[in-house]
Parts: sequence; C-alpha cells; structure tokens
Amino acid sequence: MARAFGLFLALLTTWLLMSGIYKPLIIGFGVLSCAFSVWIARWLGILDREGAPLGMLPRAIPYWFWLSVEIIKSNIDVFKRVWGLAPIDPAWKRVPTSQTTDLGRVIYAQSITLTPGTVSVDFEGGMIVAHALHSSALEGMDEGEMDRRCTALEGRV
Repeated sequence: MARAFGLFLALLTTWLLMSGIYKPLIIGFGVLSCAFSVWIARWLGILDREGAPLGMLPRAIPYWFWLSVEIIKSNIDVFKRVWGLAPIDPAWKRVPTSQTTDLGRVIYAQSITLTPGTVSVDFEGGMIVAHALHSSALEGMDEGEMDRRCTALEGRV
C-alpha cells in the first residue's frame, strides 16, 4: 500500500508541475487519472521494487541535477556540430554496463539517449550499443562517470 501511495504522490506531483493549470475541475481530472494509473499498476502486479522504486528517490535527485548539466553541455556540443562550428564524425560503440538490475541498465541506456547527440540502440549481453554524432561523445563513456552514477543510483557503488 505504501508503494501505491508513493506512486500516486509521484504521479500527481509530476502531473501538477507539468500541467500548470490549477482549476478545481482540471485538478480533479488529474487526481482521477493518477488514481486510475495506480489501480492499473496494482492490477498488473508491477508495484514492486523495480516498478515503484521509492527507495531510489534520495539518490535520484542529485543524479537528475548531474544529468541536467550533462544534457546542457551536450546541447552546446550538438549546436556547434549542427551549425558547422565543429565536425560531425558519427560513431558506434559497445559500452559496458556495471548495473545488476534491469532497472539500472534501463536508466543507464535512457541517460545515454537523453544526452543530446547520443542514442542507445540495443543491449547485447552486458553491453549497450550506442551511437553518437561524434566519437568524442563515446570516448567520454570510457571514463565511466555515467555508468558509476547509474550504478550508485541503483543502490550499490
């Protein structure tokens, strides 16, 4: 029940922040849609540790700030490449992962995709196949900073 309530609060908070409309009727629709979403999640049996990882929230907030900075830096890099201020050199790479759960690997793959100029294409074994506008973006993955942060977010260092 705690996971259901936590999921409801997370959905409602996200909905309220993104809608920006605070009229009673609209808020009522938001409450109903969030409650319906939680009911479906309970009915499907996906309100487990991976389906509603509430314990991850204290570690997620600093990660979101770090990822936001990386997204801004990558946006600047993509801007330079699109406007011809820097070369485009498309590249592929298999990036190793150190996450132990499917959720951790998905967070890592989606973090790669959210970072402009890079996209995760496939999982192959313990590797993520990634594509980038320039090989330097993939070389940054060799340092493993994003991998380490995703592993720490997952709950182990």
